Formats: sequence, structure tokens, C-alpha cells
Amino acid sequence: MLGSGLSTQVGASVAALAFPVIGPVSVVAVRQWMAGAVLLAVGRPKLRTITKRQWRAVLALAAVFAVMNLSLYMAIDRIGLGLAVTLEFLGPLAVALLGSRRMVDLLCALTAAPAVLLLTRPQATSDYLGIGLGLLAAVCWACYILLNRTVGRELPGATGSAAAAGVSALVYVPIGVFVLWQHPPTVASVSYALVAGVLSSAVPFLVDLLTLRRVPAQFFGVFMSVNPVLAALVGLVVLDQHLGPIDWIAIAVIVTANAVAISVGAMTPRSAKVSADGE
Repeated sequence: MLGSGLSTQVGASVAALAFPVIGPVSVVAVRQWMAGAVLLAVGRPKLRTITKRQWRAVLALAAVFAVMNLSLYMAIDRIGLGLAVTLEFLGPLAVALLGSRRMVDLLCALTAAPAVLLLTRPQATSDYLGIGLGLLAAVCWACYILLNRTVGRELPGATGSAAAAGVSALVYVPIGVFVLWQHPPTVASVSYALVAGVLSSAVPFLVDLLTLRRVPAQFFGVFMSVNPVLAALVGLVVLDQHLGPIDWIAIAVIVTANAVAISVGAMTPRSAKVSADGE
């Protein structure tokens, strides 16, 4: 989960380097094409064997892929990587709050929530359209967590994720061609977008698919609180985007809540085993 988050944020920062030349829509299109090609090659889905019921889940996941990436990248372009990803995190946080049956998950999510609100506090320079796009990405990410888990149950291996990525890539063919025609790309900008496709789509999709088969959706949502931290650090190093002291305090609170959730979650299976063995 940590590797998936780091890969996602580095990919997003690399994608932002291409925004001035080809814009976020073009970057998303190239990213979707790359992700679709990689995941189709890895998953090799047998499309004829997918049932109508399974296709409904795959198409829903494809729609989430398309909208989530576009709204997030447009938000990054307007309000920066750290704030955009923090807003997007509200989706997994909502999954943690609504789906948790353990008190520790609920407490950790409630501890992280005020810190997230502090990071997104209104200011004189607030870009409300960018904030709205970040919130749309949050809704999509919550749907992504739940749908990816469903697809993982319905279809073996990376079949469902690969099929969804392929559909999303096809949808972006006319969109990407039109936008790239309007904004002629350079070799560097296309390279940035291709790297973003691998780091922010292909790698996390496969890792998350495997992860969600091993951990509860609400624990996954709590753990994803690390993403604002990673985004802030990557934004500072790669994009030279600075945060104030209050913002870093909020990040520290999120890290603490995340660490507690991880440590307690790791101890629970062991404790259950000891109890079952009567030792």
C-alpha cells in the first residue's frame, strides 16, 4: 500500500510537468492509453468469457478510472499536488468512517478528519473550482475502492482491472486526439505523460487489486491517509510547492493516526491466533 501511494504521487508530479505544454486533459489521455496497454498486456483478459453481470462492474470501474484521473489532474493544475490529493483522500476517509466495525479504525479516521479540514481551510487565494474538482476526485476514489474490491472477487487475477483500463483508454482516444491536435506535444511532455501512466495507473491498479483481497476496505481507506503526506513531500521535492507550518502539523496528525491504525491492525491477527490456540 505504501509503494502504491508513493508511485501514484511521483507519477502525478511528473504529469504536472507536462501541463504547461499539453494541458491536464491530454496528460490524462496519454496516461490512460499507457495504463490500458500495460494492464491489458499483464492481465490478458478473455473478453468473451466475461458475463453480463461482470461487465457491469467492469464498465463502472472504467467510468471511475476516467473521471477520477481527469478531475484530479485538473485539480492539481489549479490548486497544487498536496491540496488536490488531500481533498481526494476524503473519499477513502469516507469509506473508513462508513464501513468500519472496529473502534480503532473509527477513532483513527476521526483523528485524521480535522487535520484534513485544516489543510483545506478557506483562504483569500482559494480556487473553489479546483476544490470542487478535488472533491469530485474524492467521490471517484471511494467508488474505486469498493468497485475494485468487487471486480477482484468477480474476476480472477488482473482480468477485471485490465478490461476496465482498456475500456477507459478507448474512451479517451477521440478526446486525446482532439486535445493534442489543439496543443501540439513535445517529446518531453509526451514522455512525462507516459511515465505518469505507468507510475500513477498501471502500478497502483495492480497493487491495489492484490491488496484489497488481503485487507478490509475500511482499513485500506484509513491507510491511504498517507497519500497527502506523500503528495506534500513529492510536491516539495519535484514541483517546489511549499506548505506552511500549520499544514505540516496537520500532516503529522494524519501520519500519527495512520501509524496507530497500522500497528493495531498488525497486532489483531496475531492476538486472534493466540486466543484460538488457547495459549
